[in-house]
Amino acid sequence: MCWTTPKPEWKAEKPLYICVLSNTKTSQIPGLSAAGKTAELTVYTPAGDSELMHTGNIISVPVLPMTPPYDTPTPAVITKSALNLTKVPHIFVNAGLMILPDKSVPMYCTDAKAGEDITTGIAVHSPKTIFENAKKIGLELAPTTDHPVIGESTPGGTTTALGVLIALGYNARVSSSADVNPVELKSQVVSDAMKKNEIIVGSLRNDPFKAVELLGDPMMPTVAGLIAGFKEYDPGMNIIMAGGTQMAAVYAVAKHAGVNLSNVDLATTRYVTDDKTANFTDLSKNLGFKAYISDPGFGKSRLPGIQRYDTGTIKEGAGAGGAMYLANMMGFSDDQFREEVENVCAVLKAGNV
Repeated sequence: MCWTTPKPEWKAEKPLYICVLSNTKTSQIPGLSAAGKTAELTVYTPAGDSELMHTGNIISVPVLPMTPPYDTPTPAVITKSALNLTKVPHIFVNAGLMILPDKSVPMYCTDAKAGEDITTGIAVHSPKTIFENAKKIGLELAPTTDHPVIGESTPGGTTTALGVLIALGYNARVSSSADVNPVELKSQVVSDAMKKNEIIVGSLRNDPFKAVELLGDPMMPTVAGLIAGFKEYDPGMNIIMAGGTQMAAVYAVAKHAGVNLSNVDLATTRYVTDDKTANFTDLSKNLGFKAYISDPGFGKSRLPGIQRYDTGTIKEGAGAGGAMYLANMMGFSDDQFREEVENVCAVLKAGNV
């Protein structure tokens, strides 16, 4: 039985997993992001995620990325499990990191600066330049793959997603890695940032890069640029954007920027679509993207930390939805997938509480 809906109907010959790593100082606003044990530690999460996905463990960061209050393991364990099973090659893209991962991690660079706190009046420095640099990376990678799957690790990214979607004119509600989505805080942060720049709903619908510059994060123009590069090489290439409401915001940026989005779909988890504080399904209809939804049955896991995904902790991240899509496409069952997730957690000594 397929555990992704709809069933992946296309079997790639040369899939490639790409994870865009980015920081925004917005994540350091207390209470905003749960992508790290504390607000201060969120700056280490992308580097830690990349080390885990590449090596199976963390190397240079001080602590495994965890979500409080129960120290639920990062969704990078999900992506690592899919990479282990499928043997799909992977690379990473530096889109404004504050902390670099170990040098063993294979990484391209956009020369982006880390994102600022959006309430300061500036969010992303030179987003169009980031887009163009990422487009070059996409063109370079395009001959190596017929099916790129692009994920991200960007703490604080659902808040920046909310700001950009509203500025582009969408009625958006975004998800959260926390058990309890800090909806009011996110809304207040976005409202403060919009007032700072005299933005109203939809006022930047014709200027998506300005929306990113004032309200977004560096991951957004990077992913949009990668897609543009792949599409310039092969206009019909099948591309998966791996993620939930953050990737919906990137899709909106790319759409308003005129990027070719034919055969560009999103892949996420049931935990995102079940999130009543978000409106992923509405965004899919309004933006016009097809969504693949995976349910790995984590409630059946023997590890309490993995079971908590089934009750709404974390939901998505590090391209987890796209990674599960890949595992489905390559013919692995949900039972096989859960077993591999538990194996990865055993190495990390994670998920037992």
